[in-house]
Amino acid sequence: MKNMKRTMMTMFILLLTTLMYGQKKWTLQECIDYAMQNNITLQQARLKKQSATEDKKQSQAALFPSLSASTNQSVGYRPWQSSGIATVSNGMVGTSVKKTYYNGTYGINASWTVWNGNQNHNQIKLNEVSEEQAELSIAETANSIQEKIAQLYVQILYMDEAIKVNKESVETSKKNEERGKEIVEVGKMSKADLAQLTAQRASDEYTLVESESNLANYKLQLKQLLEITGDEPFDIAIPATTDEQALAEIPSLGSVYETALSFRPEIQNSELSLKSSDLQMKIAKAGHLPTLSMTGGLGTSTASTNTNEWGSQMKTNFDASLGASISIPIFDNRKTKTAINKAKIQREQALLDILDKQKQLYSTIEGFWLDANTNQEKFKAAMVAVASEQESYNLLSEQFNVGLKNIVELLTGKDKLLAAQQSRLQSKYMTILDQQLLRFYKGENMSL
Repeated sequence: MKNMKRTMMTMFILLLTTLMYGQKKWTLQECIDYAMQNNITLQQARLKKQSATEDKKQSQAALFPSLSASTNQSVGYRPWQSSGIATVSNGMVGTSVKKTYYNGTYGINASWTVWNGNQNHNQIKLNEVSEEQAELSIAETANSIQEKIAQLYVQILYMDEAIKVNKESVETSKKNEERGKEIVEVGKMSKADLAQLTAQRASDEYTLVESESNLANYKLQLKQLLEITGDEPFDIAIPATTDEQALAEIPSLGSVYETALSFRPEIQNSELSLKSSDLQMKIAKAGHLPTLSMTGGLGTSTASTNTNEWGSQMKTNFDASLGASISIPIFDNRKTKTAINKAKIQREQALLDILDKQKQLYSTIEGFWLDANTNQEKFKAAMVAVASEQESYNLLSEQFNVGLKNIVELLTGKDKLLAAQQSRLQSKYMTILDQQLLRFYKGENMSL
């Protein structure tokens, strides 16, 4: 009985959790925060950074001597061995021949690269730069994901309002169709005109279904970007966006670019590439310099053919060694010169990459800035157009109901009103999106 109650309580909690999760509405910030933790591409970038950190630690450890211990045990067999070991026991001399023998060696060896033209120190610096670049790559990926989330989020907001407009259009078309039927019954309109009203209603319903499908597709894309899989329900919170947001002052192109130039990770990453090429140049030039190394070792050995005890042999055969070596490069089949030339080429590529990244950044920001200004002007014009078309359509409807306007004029007026409404929505949300992206490139958080 207790187990049944416990099971029922567990099922109730799970059901309650599911219902609460299903009712959850994701805000823009919640979408961004969740993606920063769960997006697979971002996680892969973090793993690359961890790998770069391990490379740095390994290069740091290379400054210290290496130490290794070794032993070798071997057994041999001499089938035609004739001489043996003579022993005296009770005045009798005995000889034993051992055809099987055992040998053992034991050693501890150390080696240390004392100086190699600072290659090891420059390699550490190079790996530190690589680690910084990996960290910046994470930031680049995170920025790209945030931009995609914002674009999809705003598209969902736009489609949500567009659906409302399309639903109103469907309701208007239905009312026109019903009014048309009444007029046909009294003989003041032909069935052909009624068929046009019916076709208009069907067309509006098709547009509504298409809008709902587009909304579902945008939500699916956002859900996939957040790595939410399966049948988990997903929906976003619809903020109360206002016309004032779209009419807000747009930051100047110059201020956005100058700010972005100072902190955007893609610019910093390209600058680090230049630093990396300089370090590779130093490493390559070290190929012309001598290398000083030191070695040392301790060792001993034992053999079963030796009459001494094992411990005595270990002591007797013990030896220690210490040595130094200098390697002076004379001719290396052009390897060093090739490495230096390739490092120079890489440096030139890094300089060009910096210019290219700066150009791309300016082009991106300029595109957002132009779109923001253009869409804002479109939005201002669209607000006037919607008010005008709405008033015109209301007048057409009244005149149509009393027989002063024909079906063609009514449908034309309705199409103009719907087009103006859609233009108003599109320009409004595109302006808001462009403004958010401009602020994002200035280092501010995106928020709706």
